[in-house]
Amino acid sequence: MTQIGLYFNQERCTGCYTCSIACKDWHNPGLEADVRNGIGSVDLMRLKITERGTFPDLFLSYLAAPCYHCGEPPCVTACPENAIYKDEETGIVLTDRETCSGKDVCGMLCRKACPYNSPQFESRENAKMQKCDFCHDRWQKGLAPVCVDACPMYALDIGPLKELRSKYGDSVEATGFRYSEKVKPSVVLTPKKS
Repeated sequence: MTQIGLYFNQERCTGCYTCSIACKDWHNPGLEADVRNGIGSVDLMRLKITERGTFPDLFLSYLAAPCYHCGEPPCVTACPENAIYKDEETGIVLTDRETCSGKDVCGMLCRKACPYNSPQFESRENAKMQKCDFCHDRWQKGLAPVCVDACPMYALDIGPLKELRSKYGDSVEATGFRYSEKVKPSVVLTPKKS
């Protein structure tokens, strides 16, 4: 299996949210306005903001936070319905929403298992889980995910993890990100310098 992964350059990201907006526009997962602990609004591509310091020594960074399509995804083993699985060809973690029993039935076990809070649920009753799938439908057609195509700063890339490491290095460190050896997120990162 070829593991598809994410490259994110924290030095280049300006926090414009174009990746997130393009993702919402492409997937149109029910554009609800508010976010209540990740329940309510579905943001398959989120940006985490880190601010620190006092004037004039300030630091601001952004971190792209889609699903990191882990090598050992805890959401897969947590799902009681086997609705979450790794694609055998790409290693992308996919969801069968027809099989998902919904948040009110299972208690969002997949979200609780994920250290990155990637599984998302709308606020409506017994909503089914949604998460980033690296635009699997586009990937199968040889197209890049919409977040990659939309990024005006070229801060994102998605491809075979080995190729990303060859092209960008093998750093898994960035402000606001904690790599887990247990779940092995499929990432390569360029951190923002302090």
